[in-house]
Amino acid sequence: MKRAENLTLSFDGELASCRASPLKEIPEPTPKSQQSQLGQYMTPAAIATFMAGMFEGRFPAMVRLLDAGAGRGALTGAFIARWESKGGKRLEAHAYEFDGEVAPGLQENLQALRDGDRVTTKLIPGDFIENAATMLRLQHGPRYTHAILNPPYKKINSGSRHRELLRLIGLETVNLYTGFVGLCLDLLEPRGQLVAIIPRSFCNGPYYKPFRAFMLRRAAVRHLHLFESRNKAFKDDAVLQENVIISLERGAVQGDITISTSTDDSFQDYSEQKYRFGQIVFSDNPETFIHIPTEELGEEFNGAGNFRFNLVDIGVNVSTGPVVDFRLRNWLRPMPEKGTIPLLYSGHFTATGVEWPIATMKKPNAIHRNAATEKWLYPNGFYAVVRRFSSKEEKRRIVSTVIDPERLPGEVLGFENHLNVFHQGRRPLPEYIARGLSVFLNSTAVDKYFRRFNGHTQVNATDLKLMKYPDRETLSQLGAWAKQQPGLTQEIIDQKIRTIAWPMNT
Repeated sequence: MKRAENLTLSFDGELASCRASPLKEIPEPTPKSQQSQLGQYMTPAAIATFMAGMFEGRFPAMVRLLDAGAGRGALTGAFIARWESKGGKRLEAHAYEFDGEVAPGLQENLQALRDGDRVTTKLIPGDFIENAATMLRLQHGPRYTHAILNPPYKKINSGSRHRELLRLIGLETVNLYTGFVGLCLDLLEPRGQLVAIIPRSFCNGPYYKPFRAFMLRRAAVRHLHLFESRNKAFKDDAVLQENVIISLERGAVQGDITISTSTDDSFQDYSEQKYRFGQIVFSDNPETFIHIPTEELGEEFNGAGNFRFNLVDIGVNVSTGPVVDFRLRNWLRPMPEKGTIPLLYSGHFTATGVEWPIATMKKPNAIHRNAATEKWLYPNGFYAVVRRFSSKEEKRRIVSTVIDPERLPGEVLGFENHLNVFHQGRRPLPEYIARGLSVFLNSTAVDKYFRRFNGHTQVNATDLKLMKYPDRETLSQLGAWAKQQPGLTQEIIDQKIRTIAWPMNT
């Protein structure tokens, strides 16, 4: 594993070159609130230098650089410094920028980077998606050897012009950043390279599945760098998304992938390790989730041991809670009354189990059982429940609780939409299966595995469906064991999971 001292030695020259570049600091005429509305987050100098250093191999005699969403030009400047340190011959840089307030300062910086015919730069104002999609559809305009970008991060409405343009070039996506990356990939020449800093959200979930397929069809993933601190890569902009830097090569054969990490943009604790592609994108995962291992996970999830079964194998389903409260608001009640049944929200789940009702809770505790609500209700019984949203302060992303029917009155229950419910065809689970699932899901091994492909605090039912589990008999034995314990600490749970995963080693 390569660590920080190697990074410092290999980047010293480039850091010095970047510091000596003619770029000047551009004041921020666009307020941060407006930048946020535009999805803009300016690239810190250290990150720009690191990204420029991720381009591999020798530069061709003529380099054509694309910087989509250039901001102040930090990425273009860092790339040119890197190129010059490698004895580059000729370079032409195209910088796109939508924000008219930033463009004049960017133009000054691009002018300062020029060097006669050897280095030419061009500012292209306006909408990058509009321009790029038009070039691709009409098959005209430049193609690039390199692309470097910090694209805007903003959702795209399903009926918007941007969504329509991206569909026309074969990309169905929900955010500007994936749209920018997809367009830049299509504008690259064969074996062209792209380096981008983007949110980690594209790694999993159904909304980004078309983008993952689009990207993996066109390019080989060469390098993924993860910032382990959620809020330090763009600390001046209060960005809480977990960010990755990705390096792609257009039309190349996929090989091993370098995974590197650092806490923040100082890169003081940089480390890297190579992984086979099959360890990052699992061949048996139809959703093509992208796993980013950041530490040794032990043997629990290395594709062997006793954790290799999916939910279909063990006869269990998982679904999002069916009660969407605003659609059934006429039938919600603050506290139980005649004709109502328990309605469970995330707030009803505590460290000690289910607490219901809670008189001080702002959410309702009950829902009327009638013809309008009946189809959204589950029979009372044992279930394993996982909250869809965990707080940033919680140590684990997945937090599971067992529903014990003796603690809740009535024949049926309501599960609100912010819960994931493990069940058997909308029927309760056997008690020991429910308890075993909950203990398994609360283990540190599961948490570490989940963090490989999930970079935010949301836990979707799709994520849970694609995980691997112990077999049904093992889960039942685990549940029976759990019921006998006077108290379940994290240490006790983790030790038990290790004995189940690799019984011959304990």
